[in-house]
Amino acid sequence: MKNGFNNEKYLRIQSEHIKERIAQFGNKLYLELGGKLFDDYHASRVLPGFQPDSKLRMLQQLHDQCEIVIVISALDIEKNKVRNDLGITYDMDVLRLREEFQACGFMVGSVVITHYNGQISADTYRKRLEHLGITTYLHYLIDGYPNDVELITSDEGFGHNDYIKTTRPLVIVTAPGPGSGKMAVCLSQLYNEHKRGIVAGYAKFETFPVWSLPLKHPVNIAYEAATADLNDVNMIDPFHLEAYGKTAINYNRDIEIFPVLNALFEGIYGSNPYKSPTDMGVNMVGFCIEDDEVCRTASNNEIIRRYFTALNQLAQGRGSEEEVSKIALLMKQAKIDVSYRKPVTAARARAERDGVPCSAIELPDGTIITASTSGLLGPSAALILNAIKHLAGIDHSLQLIPQAMIEPIQYTKTHYLRSRNPRLHTDEVLVTLSVLSTHNEDCRRALAKLPELKGCQVHSTVMLGEVDHKIFNKLGVGLTCDPAKKRK
Repeated sequence: MKNGFNNEKYLRIQSEHIKERIAQFGNKLYLELGGKLFDDYHASRVLPGFQPDSKLRMLQQLHDQCEIVIVISALDIEKNKVRNDLGITYDMDVLRLREEFQACGFMVGSVVITHYNGQISADTYRKRLEHLGITTYLHYLIDGYPNDVELITSDEGFGHNDYIKTTRPLVIVTAPGPGSGKMAVCLSQLYNEHKRGIVAGYAKFETFPVWSLPLKHPVNIAYEAATADLNDVNMIDPFHLEAYGKTAINYNRDIEIFPVLNALFEGIYGSNPYKSPTDMGVNMVGFCIEDDEVCRTASNNEIIRRYFTALNQLAQGRGSEEEVSKIALLMKQAKIDVSYRKPVTAARARAERDGVPCSAIELPDGTIITASTSGLLGPSAALILNAIKHLAGIDHSLQLIPQAMIEPIQYTKTHYLRSRNPRLHTDEVLVTLSVLSTHNEDCRRALAKLPELKGCQVHSTVMLGEVDHKIFNKLGVGLTCDPAKKRK
């Protein structure tokens, strides 16, 4: 798919900007890292060309000067919050992130449990971490946060939190997802470092919202859709507008907390080096967009994808009507509806015609391929076969996988593995195709086309299972599903 973002330029100018900020504060800088470090798939979806590990590649230049603190909210532990892109809970992701960081040569100093208020689940998790030899700290809920500045910046506020022991000049504070309390951890450390006679600074490395893009740019609206469950709202930064007479975009939580940060800096240094929440950031992503239209299209698709995700979660009893309603409103702000996403219209039209669950994919050249459920294949498995046959120039009527081979697999599924659904999933189809490719040229040619599906958009008229979701994710395909259950 066509790129709209210059990743190499981003790596260059972003790293330069962070080094400048470190130099500004000297010996100690707490860098709040928003979004994902290893696998920022949201950024790669809305900014085609952005690599999911871009932040990691950039920060590896500083790995010998920095240590990492991972933050997780006790509220997220309590409700078993799940990362939708990976399908694992936040508490499990903390361990995954720690291992990934260490494998890349980073020092992981500790884990901080925020929003702590005596939750039993948080206590259990802390014991688990300590059993694994992981240093763990608690940061507590503060009454009146973020408005009661006097209480927050006192020994009953930040002073009540555990002091995080760090040893390196650059401390990167990150988390499995948004709303974890990363900024509060940084501000708490500034307060407690000052009590111990240590001068420290703070900066924020957050990709979204993009401060240099308009408030209602699809890239920024897509971020609001991604954080709909947190009730984040993109706003014009009033402090920036007052200080410089220029419009910059930030979001409500940063704007709300700015008076606290301002009071904290004034109490420690006598003045605040930042005149606005936007000043705190080191985000240069907006200056690396080379094709605005490509990024607008990708972002609109992401808004719709988030809408369908919220609908699916609601149908499964895991979401909320408020989240669905908010994203529906964001779609109106972006002046789009689900028909903007071409595979949605195509899949639904075929389902109405055939009377069975169907799916559709938009290929890189704009071609729409559809598929129906059959007695042998589910809609997603059939779709992948149809798509790669088309890309390979193989006649649609040709059966790459003979029925005589599918039937024994179905027998094993239903009789030995006791599956109620005999149809082959995407992974089973691809494994079978791989086996056949050893002596079948058409199968080899079709498999070779799988990488060309990256960046394509797919829609299914039924909710797909976890296996199909993972396969599409690994292929880099954007997937949406109608909130309808599969037929057995």
